[in-house]
Amino acid sequence: MPQPVRSSSKKDRRQESETLILAAAEKVFSEAGFGGATMQLIADVAGLPKANLHYYFPTKEALYRQVVQNIFQIWLQAADIFDAADGPAEGLGAYIDAKMEISRRHPEGSKVWATEVMHGAPVIQDYLETTLLDWTDGRAKVIERWIEEGRMDPIDPRHLLYMLWATTQHYADFGHQIETLNGGKSLSNAQWEAAKTSVKQIILRGIGALD
Repeated sequence: MPQPVRSSSKKDRRQESETLILAAAEKVFSEAGFGGATMQLIADVAGLPKANLHYYFPTKEALYRQVVQNIFQIWLQAADIFDAADGPAEGLGAYIDAKMEISRRHPEGSKVWATEVMHGAPVIQDYLETTLLDWTDGRAKVIERWIEEGRMDPIDPRHLLYMLWATTQHYADFGHQIETLNGGKSLSNAQWEAAKTSVKQIILRGIGALD
């Protein structure tokens, strides 16, 4: 009987291994934190030899920083619609939808970020002082333009962004609490859509972006 032909290239196999390692690392770091996680534990969760981890990520810190960078890049992509939108209702509404969906699909990554920041960002402080600062300044300018155009109430853009982050990421970072209050069940598709609608209405009406 002929054997199946392996169509994946070396590059594809490398990508598959990295994806597997990062998913395992995200889970372990979210549960144990940076200090409690070990490369051996991550390798066990990934189902790979420890040597494979060191081949792609020579140190635990390198792997951790990649996990943090990945979730942040996903958040950055969520803001693409924000930048190109005609106004705050469309831009912030799309941003809230995207961030809520990220919390639904990448809860472990959000928890890694939250735990790191709550401990004073000992590993990624440089990232906060550069990438996050630049991103926040850019989004603040967009919000300030909407305010100048009379499309929303005059508020401090940074406090609005903090509120958006806290609200949308709550559904990941405090997912267990939400499940408990939901009768011990994960939110259904309908409940997620209802949550997005509610959050958008509360925030957009609160800043005068909706009639």
